[in-house]
Amino acid sequence: MQDTLKLQQKVVPEMVDLLEKRYKILRTIYYNQPIGRRLLSNILEMGERIIRTEISFLKSRNLIEISTQGMIITEDGEEIINKLKDFIHEIKGLSDLENYIKGKLNLKEVIIVPGNIDEDKTIISELGKMAEKYISGIIKENYIIALTGGSTIKEVVDNLPKITNLKNILVIPARGGMGGNVETQANTLAANFANKIGGRYKLLHVPDNLSSSVLKFLINEKDIIEIKDNIDNIDILIFGIGIADKMGKRRGLTLEKLNKLDKIGAVGEAFGYYFNGIGEIVYSTPTIGVNMENIKKINTAVAVAGGESKAEAILAIEINNTKINKNNVLITDEGAARKILDIINIK
Repeated sequence: MQDTLKLQQKVVPEMVDLLEKRYKILRTIYYNQPIGRRLLSNILEMGERIIRTEISFLKSRNLIEISTQGMIITEDGEEIINKLKDFIHEIKGLSDLENYIKGKLNLKEVIIVPGNIDEDKTIISELGKMAEKYISGIIKENYIIALTGGSTIKEVVDNLPKITNLKNILVIPARGGMGGNVETQANTLAANFANKIGGRYKLLHVPDNLSSSVLKFLINEKDIIEIKDNIDNIDILIFGIGIADKMGKRRGLTLEKLNKLDKIGAVGEAFGYYFNGIGEIVYSTPTIGVNMENIKKINTAVAVAGGESKAEAILAIEINNTKINKNNVLITDEGAARKILDIINIK
C-alpha cells in the first residue's frame, strides 16, 4: 500500500490534495455540526465559493445533510471519516515519522494525528480520541492512574467510553489546582475519568504555588499522606505539556519569576517543572503531587500535546523524561511532529 500511495503522490498529486481537502471539510463539519457554510469557510479559511462547490459534491454523495440549522454528517459520512483516517495517515508518511522520532528520542511509542492544532482547533478532538484509544488498551485491574489538568487532557477524558470490565481502578490528580476553569482542573478530570471506567477517585485539594511553610504543615495531614502514597504507586500518568511562559502566567507566577524563566531559557512545562531546550529542569513550583522520583517508577507516562508552537516544549520534556524512564509515550499532531523533526535535524 505504501508503494501505491507514493506512486499516486508522484503521478497525480492533485488527487491527494483534493482527498485531504474533502477529508478536512468532513471532519470540521463533524466536530462543529450543525454548522453553516459561512462559519465553515471561516474555520477552514477557504473561500465561500470553494466551500459551496465541495458541499454540493459531498451532499450528492450522501455524506452530509443540509437543513435550516446547518450541515450535519450522515452515517455514510461518518464511516468515510473513520476509514480515511488511516489512509491520510499513510499518505502523509506519518508512520515513518512516528518511527523516526520514537528512535531518536528513545520513546516507548509515538502516535501522530494528521493536522496542526495551531491551524485547526478540531485536531484537539482527534488527539483526545487517539489518546483515549491508546490508554483504554493498556489499563489493567488494580491500576492507579494519575492525570494533570488542561484542555487537551479534558479531550482525552471526554472521548473515553464507558468501561465496565475493570476492577479496583483508582484515579487521582497528578498535581494541585491552578485556579481558572474548573472543567479543566485535574480534580474534575480525575473524577470524570473514574466515573467513565467505574473506578474510584481521590481528590487533591491543594493549590499550586504554596509557600514552603504551608506545604510542610499540609504534608502531615492524613488525607495528604494517603494521596501521596497513591502517587508513589502510579501505574499510568497522563499529562499535558505547556509552553513555559504561558504556563507560568497560568500558575500565577510573579513578573519577577516570569522574567527569570525567560533569562534561564525555560521553554516547556509539565506537572510544575520547567525545562530548557536541552531537557534540563531549570525551575519548579512547590506543590504536593507527581515529581521526578515518581516518574522513574511509572509503568507508562503518556504525554498528550500538539501544535507546532509546542514542538520545542514537547521535545525538551521528552528528552528529560526518557533519561529517567524509557516507558514514555508521546501522542501529538503532525504540526508538532514535523517541527520536532526540524529541531532534531538541526541539532
